[in-house]
Amino acid sequence: MCTRKPFALLAGLVAFSISTLAAGLPMAKPLEAGMDPAALTRIDGLIRKDIADGKIPGAVCIVGHKGRIVYRKAFGYAALQPTRRLMTVDAVFDMASLTKVTATAPSIMKLVEEGRLTLATDMATVWPAYAANGKGEITIRQLLTHSAGLSPGHAFFSKYGDANKGKRPGGPGWTSVHDNVMRDLEEARLYYTPDSRFTYSDDGFITLGEIVRRVSGKSVAEFAKENLFGPLKMKDTTYLPGPALAKRAAPTEMRWGRWLQGEVHDPSAWSLGGVAGHAGLFSTADDMARYAQMYLNGGELDGVRVLSQATVRRMINPATPIGLPVRGLGWDINSDYTKRGDLFAAQSFGHTGWTGTCLWADPTSQTFVVLLTNRNHVKNGNVLPLEWRISTVVAAAVTDMPAAQRTAAFAPPRDEMVPEAPTPAPAPRMNTLSGIDVLEAEKFDRLKGRKIGLITNPSGLDRQRRATADVLFEQSKAGTFNLVALFGPEHGIRADVDDVVLDSHDSMTGLPVFSLYNYKTDTYKPTPAMLKGIDTLVYDVQDIGVRYYTFITTLGHALEAAKENGIRVVVLDRPNPVNGAVVDGPTLALEKRGFASWAPTPVRHGMTVGELALFFNDALNIHADLDVVHMQNWQRRLWFDETGLPWVNPSPNIRDLNEASLYPAIGLLESANLSVGRGTDRPFELFGAPYINDVQLAEELNRRNIPGMRFTPIRFTPKSSAFKGEECGGVSVELVDRDAMSGCRAGAEILDALRRLYGADAVKIEGTKGMFGTKATPDAIIAGEPVDRIAAAWQKDVDAFRQARRKYLLYP
Repeated sequence: MCTRKPFALLAGLVAFSISTLAAGLPMAKPLEAGMDPAALTRIDGLIRKDIADGKIPGAVCIVGHKGRIVYRKAFGYAALQPTRRLMTVDAVFDMASLTKVTATAPSIMKLVEEGRLTLATDMATVWPAYAANGKGEITIRQLLTHSAGLSPGHAFFSKYGDANKGKRPGGPGWTSVHDNVMRDLEEARLYYTPDSRFTYSDDGFITLGEIVRRVSGKSVAEFAKENLFGPLKMKDTTYLPGPALAKRAAPTEMRWGRWLQGEVHDPSAWSLGGVAGHAGLFSTADDMARYAQMYLNGGELDGVRVLSQATVRRMINPATPIGLPVRGLGWDINSDYTKRGDLFAAQSFGHTGWTGTCLWADPTSQTFVVLLTNRNHVKNGNVLPLEWRISTVVAAAVTDMPAAQRTAAFAPPRDEMVPEAPTPAPAPRMNTLSGIDVLEAEKFDRLKGRKIGLITNPSGLDRQRRATADVLFEQSKAGTFNLVALFGPEHGIRADVDDVVLDSHDSMTGLPVFSLYNYKTDTYKPTPAMLKGIDTLVYDVQDIGVRYYTFITTLGHALEAAKENGIRVVVLDRPNPVNGAVVDGPTLALEKRGFASWAPTPVRHGMTVGELALFFNDALNIHADLDVVHMQNWQRRLWFDETGLPWVNPSPNIRDLNEASLYPAIGLLESANLSVGRGTDRPFELFGAPYINDVQLAEELNRRNIPGMRFTPIRFTPKSSAFKGEECGGVSVELVDRDAMSGCRAGAEILDALRRLYGADAVKIEGTKGMFGTKATPDAIIAGEPVDRIAAAWQKDVDAFRQARRKYLLYP
């Protein structure tokens, strides 16, 4: 991409400003308009610092107050590659998810105004084929509020992207996959019970875009242009920008050898030909300023009404059931995605976009801020903290708020409540075949004639509970291939070792067993001597779905050894036991890598071992000869108990699915000064320490209402590991809703509670940096940052990893 050196030169870059009429909104001097000009100038320093730090190449920022523009500037560069181009205030940006609230949500609400839809219209009525698999009762309101029970998003690009590789969306030779995508949405199953939780869902807004088409007869692009952008004179706002607008566009990333400039970045929107309900819109800061002012005016601008006052009021007021993050109809109000800063009123609203775009508006002070950046154009671009800080600065600059509003409380009624008896999502019934089952069904064709080394443990078994080592040994005796040796990861081939694993011979097969877990000799990777006479390494070990688990480190090392020694790797895939849909927590910084936490993923990666192997092999530039034996009848939303596969403890201290489900949360605590139940009969279902008052801690944790978890005071004495032989005060953790639990968020809440009760020195929160994968999170907990803000900070990692992993996903 680019080096950091040019950014250092930008620290003093002059901001370009046009002090004339801002695209139809009148300009005003801040002091005359009721804003503090000195406060507004702080925006300059914040943006320039992020440019100098390499977080963004450039930005355009507009602030409006009571119908007039008080701040309008461009900073830095619109493009660094293929050639440098200074940012201008009329630069065109890929709006990414701002499409949801600029095009799709208001289009849906126009149809509601016209009586062609209602917020209670269900999918069985408006799109009968979509009603399959329990989705018929999903309503328009639930789709608009991301509470419809849908997954975050399908990997449409990885599935259909090659059909149009190298082409421009909608251009010559473009092959439409629209019907394929809609069919996938129709066949999808519920991810959770509607209205029971909030999951930000691109699938939901792709669905809404299609509803606009089905009800109006026009695409969301055509409908929004006719009913919104045209009447509002948003002249530069469109899907699929033409050559003139594309020339002014800030490029995002390179794909297939060319920079995306005026071409949608979002892979799913790209796959849909550039027009989708969740992404695909392009616009300018001036046009977005007009759009924001229309909302603050109650639905009209320059005498032209595009939405009724009642519609605007409904869209920007809470529409989610009580207990969920607060969202309006499309708009964000108070969730982990919120960027209102510290000072805008509680009833302010806004939205952000993946490419670095943000709009936030405050009806109380009649103020809005538009910040558009091209953060994808640089490696590790990050605009989330900047969005928060600029909103704070803008709110602080308001000087003319009426006295009644300065002290006004905000508690708007919510007439959409949780149903008294919600219909549960249909229980999936799957007959999943793991990689070893598929290999057996294929009659071991891909291994015939090979000289094999097998990395496995007791979790490697087929549906008949036959160990993979025994199955392959039988085939070796039959002459199908030659099983040369076994390789033991942590805990050994038979999972009966809780210390150093030594080279030995397997008691069942008599084969040599080479240790891949000997910290005394620093042996964690197959050596050339171990691999002598082997041309294929087979890996069959059950993962736990969490980054800090040594078996996936062993997988990575096996790929490295295979590449170095010119041998093949065959991974027998297995389910992610805690489902493959959820991604959670900060991504491991490479400098924090160790054997216990090695993979550069968030804490909960949502991938199978086969998918991880593909990711490691490509993203880490290993490039071994890799073959993954795919599972059959597995889907990302499934927990292990929904697969029909037999459970076996993947490691000695993960003894059932409940402990595996709690491991992302309680496992985080293990590097603090705590026992997490090792040496008891309930590892990872309790935690404590001699210095803890069990009743006090349980009361504090239950007061916090941590989603999915309840805590009971308990005293226990571990027989091994931390505080061996010492009585500990602590809590027993009850998992009451595994779908609602966020492990990293729960871990941060627990550590914050412990810090407040007993002090950071006693708890040793600093030690958790290896588990979180970053020093920033424990530092923020030690500093007393709100947990909401701490969790919001790693959402960028989650979003980035979701994007990065898409091309490696093998299952819907």
